[in-house]
Amino acid sequence: MTQIRRALKIIRIVGRYRLDLFLERAALPLGLRVLLAPACLFGDNQDSRGVRLRMALEALGPIFVKFGQLLSTRPDLVPQDLCSELAKLQDNVPPFSTTLFVSAVEKALNGQIDTLFKSFEHVPLASASIAQVHGAVTLDDRDIVIKVVRPDIEKTIREDITLMFTLARWIQKYSVDGQRLHPLEVVEDYQNVILDELNLQSEGANASLLKHNFNDSTLLHVPEILWQYSNQSVLVMERIYATPVTDIETLKAADVNFKVLAERGIDIFFTQVFDHNFFHADMHPGNIFVDTSNPEAPTYLAIDCAIMGSLSKEDQFYMARNLLAIFKRDYRLVAELHIRSGWVDQATSLNEFTGAIRSVCEPIFQRPLHEISMGYMMIQLFDTARRFNMEVQPSLVLLQKTLINVEGLGRQLYPELDPWTSARPFLEQWVRRRYSPKGLYAQLKHHAPDWLEQLPQIPPMIYAALDNAQHKQQRTESTVKPAKLRVSINKPKSLGVVLLSIGLLTANPDGWQWMQQVPLINLMCIGLGALLLVVR
Repeated sequence: MTQIRRALKIIRIVGRYRLDLFLERAALPLGLRVLLAPACLFGDNQDSRGVRLRMALEALGPIFVKFGQLLSTRPDLVPQDLCSELAKLQDNVPPFSTTLFVSAVEKALNGQIDTLFKSFEHVPLASASIAQVHGAVTLDDRDIVIKVVRPDIEKTIREDITLMFTLARWIQKYSVDGQRLHPLEVVEDYQNVILDELNLQSEGANASLLKHNFNDSTLLHVPEILWQYSNQSVLVMERIYATPVTDIETLKAADVNFKVLAERGIDIFFTQVFDHNFFHADMHPGNIFVDTSNPEAPTYLAIDCAIMGSLSKEDQFYMARNLLAIFKRDYRLVAELHIRSGWVDQATSLNEFTGAIRSVCEPIFQRPLHEISMGYMMIQLFDTARRFNMEVQPSLVLLQKTLINVEGLGRQLYPELDPWTSARPFLEQWVRRRYSPKGLYAQLKHHAPDWLEQLPQIPPMIYAALDNAQHKQQRTESTVKPAKLRVSINKPKSLGVVLLSIGLLTANPDGWQWMQQVPLINLMCIGLGALLLVVR
Protein backbone atom coordinates (compact mmCIF):
# COMPACT_ATOMS: atom_id res chain seq x y z
CA MET A 1 0.00 0.00 0.00
CA THR A 2 2.89 2.35 0.79
CA GLN A 3 4.31 1.90 -2.72
CA ILE A 4 0.87 2.39 -4.29
CA ARG A 5 0.34 5.65 -2.39
CA ARG A 6 3.85 6.79 -3.35
CA ALA A 7 3.22 5.89 -7.01
CA LEU A 8 -0.05 7.86 -7.02
CA LYS A 9 1.75 10.87 -5.55
CA ILE A 10 4.38 10.65 -8.30
CA ILE A 11 1.67 10.48 -10.99
CA ARG A 12 -0.02 13.53 -9.47
CA ILE A 13 3.24 15.51 -9.48
CA VAL A 14 4.08 14.33 -13.01
CA GLY A 15 0.73 15.71 -14.16
CA ARG A 16 1.00 18.93 -12.15
CA TYR A 17 4.33 19.86 -13.75
CA ARG A 18 3.42 18.37 -17.14
CA LEU A 19 6.28 15.93 -17.17
CA ASP A 20 4.00 13.82 -19.35
CA LEU A 21 5.15 16.07 -22.21
CA PHE A 22 8.54 14.33 -21.95
CA LEU A 23 6.77 11.18 -23.15
CA GLU A 24 5.21 10.29 -26.47
CA ARG A 25 1.55 10.32 -25.42
CA ALA A 26 0.30 8.28 -28.38
CA ALA A 27 2.57 5.38 -27.45
CA LEU A 28 1.44 5.23 -23.79
CA PRO A 29 -0.85 2.40 -22.68
CA LEU A 30 -4.51 3.36 -22.28
CA GLY A 31 -4.51 3.10 -18.47
CA LEU A 32 -1.58 5.48 -18.12
CA ARG A 33 -3.12 7.93 -20.58
CA VAL A 34 -6.31 7.96 -18.50
CA LEU A 35 -4.34 8.67 -15.31
CA LEU A 36 -2.47 11.55 -16.97
CA ALA A 37 -5.49 12.97 -18.81
CA PRO A 38 -6.33 15.59 -16.11
CA ALA A 39 -2.83 17.06 -16.56
CA CYS A 40 -3.92 19.06 -19.60
CA LEU A 41 -6.58 20.77 -17.45
CA PHE A 42 -4.81 21.25 -14.13
CA GLY A 43 -1.12 21.04 -15.02
CA ASP A 44 1.23 24.02 -15.34
CA ASN A 45 3.03 24.27 -18.67
CA GLN A 46 4.14 27.91 -18.46
CA ASP A 47 7.76 27.32 -17.44
CA SER A 48 10.52 25.64 -19.45
CA ARG A 49 10.87 21.87 -19.25
CA GLY A 50 14.03 22.20 -17.14
CA VAL A 51 12.26 24.39 -14.54
CA ARG A 52 9.27 22.03 -14.43
CA LEU A 53 11.52 19.01 -13.93
CA ARG A 54 13.46 20.74 -11.14
CA MET A 55 10.27 21.78 -9.33
CA ALA A 56 8.83 18.26 -9.66
CA LEU A 57 11.94 16.68 -8.11
CA GLU A 58 11.82 19.18 -5.25
CA ALA A 59 8.17 18.26 -4.64
CA LEU A 60 8.98 14.53 -4.62
CA GLY A 61 11.44 14.88 -1.74
CA PRO A 62 15.15 14.63 -0.82
CA ILE A 63 15.93 11.31 -2.52
CA PHE A 64 14.62 12.61 -5.85
CA VAL A 65 16.47 15.90 -5.24
CA LYS A 66 19.67 13.91 -4.82
CA PHE A 67 18.85 12.09 -8.05
CA GLY A 68 18.39 15.41 -9.84
CA GLN A 69 21.76 16.56 -8.56
CA LEU A 70 23.34 13.45 -10.06
CA LEU A 71 21.55 14.04 -13.37
CA SER A 72 23.03 17.54 -13.47
CA THR A 73 26.49 15.94 -13.56
CA ARG A 74 25.69 13.77 -16.60
CA PRO A 75 25.87 16.08 -19.65
CA ASP A 76 26.93 13.03 -21.63
CA LEU A 77 23.39 11.66 -21.23
CA VAL A 78 21.13 14.57 -20.25
CA PRO A 79 20.45 17.59 -22.52
CA GLN A 80 22.31 20.74 -21.50
CA ASP A 81 19.17 22.78 -20.73
CA LEU A 82 18.10 20.17 -18.18
CA CYS A 83 21.60 19.91 -16.69
CA SER A 84 21.80 23.68 -16.15
CA GLU A 85 18.45 23.81 -14.35
CA LEU A 86 19.01 20.68 -12.25
CA ALA A 87 22.30 22.12 -11.03
CA LYS A 88 20.20 24.65 -9.06
CA LEU A 89 18.73 21.95 -6.82
CA GLN A 90 19.56 22.58 -3.17
CA ASP A 91 19.70 19.85 -0.54
CA ASN A 92 17.76 21.77 2.15
CA VAL A 93 16.26 19.06 4.35
CA PRO A 94 14.70 19.57 7.81
CA PRO A 95 16.82 17.97 10.56
CA PHE A 96 15.68 14.81 12.27
CA SER A 97 15.33 14.44 16.04
CA THR A 98 18.46 14.96 18.15
CA THR A 99 17.26 12.10 20.34
CA LEU A 100 17.43 9.75 17.33
CA PHE A 101 20.88 11.17 16.45
CA VAL A 102 22.22 10.50 19.96
CA SER A 103 20.68 7.03 19.96
CA ALA A 104 22.39 6.20 16.64
CA VAL A 105 25.78 7.40 17.95
CA GLU A 106 25.48 5.46 21.20
CA LYS A 107 24.45 2.28 19.37
CA ALA A 108 27.28 2.56 16.81
CA LEU A 109 29.97 3.36 19.40
CA ASN A 110 28.55 1.16 22.18
CA GLY A 111 28.58 3.84 24.89
CA GLN A 112 26.79 6.83 26.36
CA ILE A 113 27.14 10.20 24.64
CA ASP A 114 28.17 11.85 27.95
CA THR A 115 31.00 9.39 28.49
CA LEU A 116 32.12 9.24 24.88
CA PHE A 117 32.52 13.01 24.52
CA LYS A 118 33.23 15.92 26.85
CA SER A 119 30.37 17.95 25.33
CA PHE A 120 27.82 17.59 22.58
CA GLU A 121 25.85 20.24 20.63
CA HIS A 122 22.16 19.34 20.40
CA VAL A 123 21.52 21.83 17.55
CA PRO A 124 22.74 20.34 14.23
CA LEU A 125 25.41 22.15 12.20
CA ALA A 126 24.00 20.84 8.92
CA SER A 127 21.25 18.54 7.68
CA ALA A 128 21.15 16.91 4.24
CA SER A 129 19.17 14.18 2.53
CA ILE A 130 21.51 11.35 3.59
CA ALA A 131 23.13 12.46 6.84
CA GLN A 132 23.15 15.02 9.66
CA VAL A 133 26.09 16.68 11.44
CA HIS A 134 26.48 17.85 15.06
CA GLY A 135 29.41 19.47 16.83
CA ALA A 136 31.14 17.98 19.90
CA VAL A 137 34.35 18.04 21.95
CA THR A 138 36.40 14.92 22.71
CA LEU A 139 37.61 13.96 26.16
CA ASP A 140 41.06 15.34 25.24
CA ASP A 141 39.54 18.73 24.24
CA ARG A 142 39.53 18.37 20.46
CA ASP A 143 36.78 20.14 18.54
CA ILE A 144 35.06 17.64 16.27
CA VAL A 145 31.96 17.07 14.16
CA ILE A 146 29.88 13.89 14.22
CA LYS A 147 28.13 12.71 11.07
CA VAL A 148 25.32 10.15 11.22
CA VAL A 149 23.21 8.62 8.44
CA ARG A 150 19.47 9.39 8.73
CA PRO A 151 17.53 6.61 10.48
CA ASP A 152 15.70 4.19 8.16
CA ILE A 153 16.99 6.14 5.14
CA GLU A 154 18.09 2.96 3.33
CA LYS A 155 14.54 1.61 3.32
CA THR A 156 13.24 4.91 1.89
CA ILE A 157 16.01 4.98 -0.71
CA ARG A 158 15.30 1.44 -1.90
CA GLU A 159 11.55 2.12 -2.16
CA ASP A 160 12.12 5.31 -4.16
CA ILE A 161 14.70 3.65 -6.40
CA THR A 162 12.18 0.90 -7.21
CA LEU A 163 9.78 3.59 -8.41
CA MET A 164 12.59 5.36 -10.28
CA PHE A 165 13.28 2.18 -12.23
CA THR A 166 9.57 2.05 -13.15
CA LEU A 167 9.69 5.66 -14.37
CA ALA A 168 12.92 4.94 -16.25
CA ARG A 169 11.27 2.04 -18.08
CA TRP A 170 8.42 4.33 -19.09
CA ILE A 171 10.86 6.91 -20.38
CA GLN A 172 12.92 4.33 -22.26
CA LYS A 173 9.83 2.75 -23.82
CA TYR A 174 7.63 5.78 -24.51
CA SER A 175 9.98 8.79 -24.84
CA VAL A 176 11.37 9.87 -28.21
CA ASP A 177 14.83 10.21 -26.62
CA GLY A 178 14.42 7.18 -24.37
CA GLN A 179 17.00 4.95 -26.04
CA ARG A 180 19.56 7.74 -26.35
CA LEU A 181 19.27 8.86 -22.71
CA HIS A 182 19.80 5.36 -21.22
CA PRO A 183 17.46 6.07 -18.26
CA LEU A 184 17.84 2.60 -16.71
CA GLU A 185 21.63 2.97 -16.66
CA VAL A 186 21.32 6.42 -15.09
CA VAL A 187 19.09 5.11 -12.28
CA GLU A 188 21.42 2.15 -11.73
CA ASP A 189 24.37 4.55 -11.50
CA TYR A 190 22.44 6.65 -8.99
CA GLN A 191 21.61 3.55 -6.95
CA ASN A 192 25.30 2.66 -6.68
CA VAL A 193 26.32 6.21 -5.74
CA ILE A 194 23.66 6.81 -3.10
CA LEU A 195 24.05 3.38 -1.46
CA ASP A 196 27.81 3.96 -1.27
CA GLU A 197 27.11 7.24 0.56
CA LEU A 198 25.37 5.25 3.32
CA ASN A 199 28.74 3.71 4.22
CA LEU A 200 30.46 6.48 6.18
CA GLN A 201 33.58 4.36 6.61
CA SER A 202 34.12 4.55 2.86
CA GLU A 203 33.83 8.35 2.97
CA GLY A 204 36.31 8.45 5.87
CA ALA A 205 38.81 6.31 3.94
CA ASN A 206 38.54 8.67 0.96
CA ALA A 207 39.14 11.69 3.21
CA SER A 208 42.16 10.04 4.85
CA LEU A 209 43.80 9.30 1.50
CA LEU A 210 43.09 12.80 0.18
CA LYS A 211 44.58 14.28 3.35
CA HIS A 212 47.66 12.06 2.99
CA ASN A 213 48.16 13.21 -0.60
CA PHE A 214 48.28 16.86 0.50
CA ASN A 215 50.17 16.39 3.78
CA ASP A 216 53.19 18.35 2.54
CA SER A 217 51.18 20.99 0.67
CA THR A 218 49.76 24.36 1.69
CA LEU A 219 47.19 24.23 -1.12
CA LEU A 220 44.55 22.03 0.51
CA HIS A 221 43.63 20.91 4.01
CA VAL A 222 41.31 17.95 4.65
CA PRO A 223 39.89 17.38 8.16
CA GLU A 224 41.46 14.49 10.04
CA ILE A 225 39.29 11.41 10.59
CA LEU A 226 39.19 10.11 14.18
CA TRP A 227 39.00 6.41 13.46
CA GLN A 228 38.58 5.39 17.11
CA TYR A 229 35.10 6.94 16.94
CA SER A 230 34.24 6.07 13.33
CA ASN A 231 32.64 3.14 11.54
CA GLN A 232 30.06 2.50 8.79
CA SER A 233 27.28 4.33 10.67
CA VAL A 234 29.17 7.20 12.35
CA LEU A 235 31.96 9.42 11.06
CA VAL A 236 33.88 11.68 13.47
CA MET A 237 36.34 14.21 12.13
CA GLU A 238 38.27 17.33 13.02
CA ARG A 239 36.10 20.46 13.13
CA ILE A 240 37.23 23.24 10.82
CA TYR A 241 36.79 26.95 11.35
CA ALA A 242 37.05 28.69 8.00
CA THR A 243 35.15 30.94 5.61
CA PRO A 244 32.76 29.41 3.04
CA VAL A 245 34.19 30.02 -0.40
CA THR A 246 30.91 31.67 -1.43
CA ASP A 247 31.16 34.30 1.34
CA ILE A 248 32.85 36.86 -0.90
CA GLU A 249 32.30 39.79 1.48
CA THR A 250 34.12 38.06 4.36
CA LEU A 251 36.96 37.07 2.03
CA LYS A 252 37.26 40.67 0.86
CA ALA A 253 37.26 41.92 4.45
CA ALA A 254 40.15 39.54 5.17
CA ASP A 255 42.03 41.10 2.21
CA VAL A 256 42.38 37.74 0.44
CA ASN A 257 44.29 37.74 -2.84
CA PHE A 258 41.52 36.48 -5.14
CA LYS A 259 43.84 35.94 -8.11
CA VAL A 260 46.03 33.58 -6.08
CA LEU A 261 42.97 31.92 -4.56
CA ALA A 262 41.47 31.18 -8.00
CA GLU A 263 44.79 29.95 -9.44
CA ARG A 264 45.33 27.69 -6.43
CA GLY A 265 41.96 26.08 -7.08
CA ILE A 266 43.05 25.19 -10.61
CA ASP A 267 46.40 23.87 -9.28
CA ILE A 268 44.60 21.65 -6.76
CA PHE A 269 42.42 20.18 -9.50
CA PHE A 270 45.30 19.29 -11.82
CA THR A 271 47.44 18.01 -8.93
CA GLN A 272 44.66 15.65 -7.85
CA VAL A 273 43.90 14.42 -11.37
CA PHE A 274 47.41 13.98 -12.78
CA ASP A 275 49.86 13.73 -9.87
CA HIS A 276 47.71 11.80 -7.39
CA ASN A 277 45.10 10.29 -9.76
CA PHE A 278 42.52 10.64 -6.96
CA PHE A 279 40.26 13.65 -7.13
CA HIS A 280 37.36 15.04 -5.11
CA ALA A 281 34.44 14.69 -7.52
CA ASP A 282 31.88 16.70 -5.55
CA MET A 283 33.61 20.06 -5.29
CA HIS A 284 30.53 22.26 -5.31
CA PRO A 285 30.83 25.50 -3.27
CA GLY A 286 29.05 24.02 -0.23
CA ASN A 287 31.96 21.60 0.30
CA ILE A 288 34.75 24.18 0.03
CA PHE A 289 36.08 26.63 2.64
CA VAL A 290 39.02 29.04 2.80
CA ASP A 291 41.58 29.61 5.56
CA THR A 292 42.28 33.37 5.46
CA SER A 293 45.05 33.42 8.09
CA ASN A 294 47.56 34.06 5.27
CA PRO A 295 45.56 36.22 2.81
CA GLU A 296 48.36 36.31 0.21
CA ALA A 297 48.55 32.51 0.12
CA PRO A 298 45.09 31.29 1.23
CA THR A 299 44.53 27.59 1.83
CA TYR A 300 41.47 25.65 0.69
CA LEU A 301 39.65 23.23 2.97
CA ALA A 302 37.51 20.41 1.52
CA ILE A 303 34.83 18.28 3.20
CA ASP A 304 32.40 15.53 2.12
CA CYS A 305 34.60 13.02 0.30
CA ALA A 306 31.83 10.53 -0.45
CA ILE A 307 32.32 10.80 -4.24
CA MET A 308 35.87 10.50 -5.53
CA GLY A 309 37.22 9.88 -9.02
CA SER A 310 40.29 8.41 -10.68
CA LEU A 311 41.40 7.68 -14.24
CA SER A 312 43.20 4.75 -15.78
CA LYS A 313 46.83 5.45 -16.67
CA GLU A 314 45.85 5.44 -20.33
CA ASP A 315 42.97 7.90 -19.89
CA GLN A 316 45.21 10.10 -17.74
CA PHE A 317 47.84 10.29 -20.48
CA TYR A 318 45.37 10.79 -23.34
CA MET A 319 43.46 13.48 -21.43
CA ALA A 320 46.69 15.44 -20.83
CA ARG A 321 47.74 15.08 -24.47
CA ASN A 322 44.23 16.08 -25.63
CA LEU A 323 44.22 19.28 -23.59
CA LEU A 324 47.70 20.22 -24.84
CA ALA A 325 46.74 19.46 -28.45
CA ILE A 326 43.59 21.59 -28.10
CA PHE A 327 45.63 24.45 -26.70
CA LYS A 328 47.97 24.22 -29.71
CA ARG A 329 44.94 23.89 -32.02
CA ASP A 330 46.28 20.59 -33.34
CA TYR A 331 42.84 19.13 -34.08
CA ARG A 332 44.16 16.18 -36.06
CA LEU A 333 46.14 15.03 -33.02
CA VAL A 334 42.99 15.39 -30.88
CA ALA A 335 41.12 13.13 -33.33
CA GLU A 336 44.01 10.63 -33.43
CA LEU A 337 44.16 10.51 -29.62
CA HIS A 338 40.41 9.86 -29.35
CA ILE A 339 40.68 6.98 -31.82
CA ARG A 340 43.94 5.61 -30.42
CA SER A 341 42.58 5.62 -26.85
CA GLY A 342 39.51 3.62 -27.90
CA TRP A 343 37.12 6.42 -26.94
CA VAL A 344 35.95 6.47 -30.58
CA ASP A 345 35.59 3.46 -32.88
CA GLN A 346 38.80 2.52 -34.71
CA ALA A 347 36.92 2.56 -38.03
CA THR A 348 36.10 6.27 -37.65
CA SER A 349 37.24 8.44 -40.55
CA LEU A 350 40.18 10.49 -39.22
CA ASN A 351 39.62 13.36 -41.64
CA GLU A 352 35.89 13.56 -40.95
CA PHE A 353 36.41 13.44 -37.17
CA THR A 354 39.17 16.08 -37.39
CA GLY A 355 36.82 18.38 -39.28
CA ALA A 356 34.08 17.92 -36.67
CA ILE A 357 36.48 18.78 -33.84
CA ARG A 358 37.79 21.82 -35.74
CA SER A 359 34.23 23.11 -36.23
CA VAL A 360 33.71 23.00 -32.45
CA CYS A 361 37.04 24.36 -31.23
CA GLU A 362 38.05 26.96 -33.80
CA PRO A 363 35.15 29.41 -33.14
CA ILE A 364 35.99 29.25 -29.43
CA PHE A 365 39.61 30.18 -30.04
CA GLN A 366 38.55 33.29 -31.91
CA ARG A 367 37.66 34.75 -28.51
CA PRO A 368 40.10 36.14 -25.92
CA LEU A 369 41.89 33.34 -24.12
CA HIS A 370 40.54 34.23 -20.66
CA GLU A 371 36.97 33.80 -21.96
CA ILE A 372 37.53 30.21 -23.07
CA SER A 373 35.99 27.63 -20.73
CA MET A 374 37.78 24.29 -20.62
CA GLY A 375 34.72 22.66 -19.07
CA TYR A 376 32.40 23.97 -21.78
CA MET A 377 34.87 22.87 -24.45
CA MET A 378 34.95 19.34 -23.01
CA ILE A 379 31.15 19.20 -23.14
CA GLN A 380 31.23 20.28 -26.79
CA LEU A 381 33.93 17.73 -27.61
CA PHE A 382 32.05 14.89 -25.89
CA ASP A 383 28.85 15.88 -27.72
CA THR A 384 30.75 15.85 -31.02
CA ALA A 385 32.46 12.55 -30.25
CA ARG A 386 29.12 11.00 -29.32
CA ARG A 387 28.02 11.54 -32.93
CA PHE A 388 30.86 9.17 -33.80
CA ASN A 389 29.58 6.54 -31.30
CA MET A 390 31.82 7.57 -28.42
CA GLU A 391 31.01 5.71 -25.20
CA VAL A 392 31.87 8.13 -22.39
CA GLN A 393 33.34 6.41 -19.33
CA PRO A 394 31.92 7.37 -15.89
CA SER A 395 35.40 8.45 -14.76
CA LEU A 396 35.62 10.96 -17.62
CA VAL A 397 32.16 12.31 -16.77
CA LEU A 398 33.22 12.82 -13.14
CA LEU A 399 36.35 14.57 -14.38
CA GLN A 400 34.32 16.85 -16.66
CA LYS A 401 31.84 17.69 -13.89
CA THR A 402 34.66 18.48 -11.44
CA LEU A 403 36.47 20.66 -13.97
CA ILE A 404 33.26 22.61 -14.61
CA ASN A 405 32.76 23.14 -10.86
CA VAL A 406 36.36 24.20 -10.24
CA GLU A 407 36.58 26.45 -13.27
CA GLY A 408 33.22 28.08 -12.51
CA LEU A 409 34.24 28.71 -8.91
CA GLY A 410 37.59 30.14 -10.02
CA ARG A 411 35.95 32.60 -12.42
CA GLN A 412 33.46 33.59 -9.71
CA LEU A 413 36.33 34.44 -7.39
CA TYR A 414 38.46 36.10 -10.08
CA PRO A 415 36.60 36.82 -13.36
CA GLU A 416 39.85 37.42 -15.25
CA LEU A 417 41.07 33.91 -14.42
CA ASP A 418 42.80 32.21 -17.34
CA PRO A 419 42.86 28.50 -16.45
CA TRP A 420 44.83 27.71 -19.60
CA THR A 421 47.80 29.70 -18.28
CA SER A 422 47.95 27.41 -15.25
CA ALA A 423 47.02 24.24 -17.13
CA ARG A 424 49.49 24.34 -20.02
CA PRO A 425 52.79 24.45 -18.06
CA PHE A 426 51.46 21.92 -15.56
CA LEU A 427 50.46 19.44 -18.27
CA GLU A 428 53.67 19.96 -20.29
CA GLN A 429 55.76 19.32 -17.18
CA TRP A 430 53.66 16.25 -16.30
CA VAL A 431 54.14 14.72 -19.76
CA ARG A 432 57.90 15.45 -19.58
CA ARG A 433 58.14 13.80 -16.16
CA ARG A 434 56.30 10.76 -17.45
CA TYR A 435 58.96 10.23 -20.15
CA SER A 436 62.00 11.46 -18.26
CA PRO A 437 64.68 8.88 -17.38
CA LYS A 438 63.42 8.95 -13.80
CA GLY A 439 59.82 8.44 -14.94
CA LEU A 440 60.75 5.58 -17.25
CA TYR A 441 62.85 4.01 -14.51
CA ALA A 442 59.91 4.22 -12.09
CA GLN A 443 57.68 2.43 -14.61
CA LEU A 444 60.34 -0.24 -15.23
CA LYS A 445 60.84 -0.74 -11.50
CA HIS A 446 57.08 -1.03 -11.01
CA HIS A 447 56.73 -3.76 -13.65
CA ALA A 448 60.12 -5.50 -13.16
CA PRO A 449 58.99 -7.88 -10.35
CA ASP A 450 56.19 -9.20 -12.57
CA TRP A 451 58.57 -9.55 -15.51
CA LEU A 452 61.15 -11.41 -13.40
CA GLU A 453 58.41 -13.65 -11.98
CA GLN A 454 57.16 -14.53 -15.46
CA LEU A 455 60.57 -14.71 -17.18
CA PRO A 456 61.35 -18.38 -16.29
CA GLN A 457 57.95 -19.37 -17.74
CA ILE A 458 58.57 -17.74 -21.13
CA PRO A 459 60.94 -20.35 -22.73
CA PRO A 460 58.59 -23.31 -21.89
CA MET A 461 55.61 -21.31 -23.15
CA ILE A 462 57.39 -20.55 -26.42
CA TYR A 463 58.43 -24.19 -26.78
CA ALA A 464 54.88 -25.40 -26.07
CA ALA A 465 53.40 -22.97 -28.60
CA LEU A 466 55.84 -24.05 -31.30
CA ASP A 467 55.33 -27.72 -30.42
CA ASN A 468 51.56 -27.30 -30.76
CA ALA A 469 52.05 -25.61 -34.11
CA GLN A 470 54.28 -28.47 -35.25
CA HIS A 471 51.72 -31.11 -34.26
CA LYS A 472 48.93 -29.16 -35.95
CA GLN A 473 50.96 -28.96 -39.14
CA GLN A 474 51.69 -32.71 -39.03
CA ARG A 475 47.97 -33.50 -38.59
CA THR A 476 47.01 -31.44 -41.63
CA GLU A 477 49.77 -32.61 -43.97
CA SER A 478 48.53 -34.31 -47.13
CA THR A 479 50.89 -35.14 -49.96
CA VAL A 480 53.70 -32.66 -49.36
CA LYS A 481 55.99 -33.38 -46.48
CA PRO A 482 56.44 -30.21 -44.47
CA ALA A 483 59.84 -28.86 -43.70
CA LYS A 484 61.20 -29.74 -40.28
CA LEU A 485 60.11 -27.22 -37.68
CA ARG A 486 63.05 -25.95 -35.73
CA VAL A 487 62.60 -24.76 -32.16
CA SER A 488 65.30 -22.36 -31.11
CA ILE A 489 65.39 -20.31 -27.93
CA ASN A 490 67.55 -17.19 -28.22
CA LYS A 491 69.64 -17.64 -25.07
CA PRO A 492 71.69 -14.42 -25.43
CA LYS A 493 68.54 -12.30 -25.65
CA SER A 494 66.97 -14.07 -22.65
CA LEU A 495 70.13 -13.46 -20.65
CA GLY A 496 70.05 -9.83 -21.81
CA VAL A 497 66.52 -9.40 -20.45
CA VAL A 498 67.57 -10.87 -17.09
CA LEU A 499 70.69 -8.67 -16.78
CA LEU A 500 68.83 -5.52 -17.85
CA SER A 501 66.02 -6.19 -15.36
CA ILE A 502 68.44 -6.87 -12.49
CA GLY A 503 70.44 -3.73 -13.28
CA LEU A 504 67.38 -1.49 -13.35
CA LEU A 505 65.57 -3.13 -10.44
CA THR A 506 68.43 -2.95 -7.94
CA ALA A 507 69.54 0.57 -8.85
CA ASN A 508 68.06 3.52 -6.99
CA PRO A 509 68.45 6.67 -9.12
CA ASP A 510 66.99 9.95 -7.93
CA GLY A 511 66.82 13.20 -9.87
CA TRP A 512 67.67 14.08 -13.45
CA GLN A 513 71.37 13.20 -13.28
CA TRP A 514 70.42 9.59 -12.65
CA MET A 515 73.20 7.92 -14.62
CA GLN A 516 75.82 9.48 -12.30
CA GLN A 517 74.12 7.94 -9.25
CA VAL A 518 73.77 4.34 -10.45
CA PRO A 519 76.41 1.96 -8.96
CA LEU A 520 79.02 0.58 -11.37
CA ILE A 521 77.77 -3.01 -11.07
CA ASN A 522 74.30 -1.90 -12.09
CA LEU A 523 75.67 0.04 -15.06
CA MET A 524 77.58 -3.07 -16.15
CA CYS A 525 74.40 -5.20 -15.93
CA ILE A 526 72.38 -2.61 -17.83
CA GLY A 527 75.07 -2.17 -20.50
CA LEU A 528 75.71 -5.90 -21.02
CA GLY A 529 71.98 -6.66 -21.01
CA ALA A 530 71.31 -3.98 -23.62
CA LEU A 531 74.19 -5.28 -25.75
CA LEU A 532 72.86 -8.85 -25.68
CA LEU A 533 69.42 -7.61 -26.71
CA VAL A 534 70.67 -5.80 -29.81
CA VAL A 535 73.13 -8.41 -31.11
CA ARG A 536 71.84 -10.74 -33.80
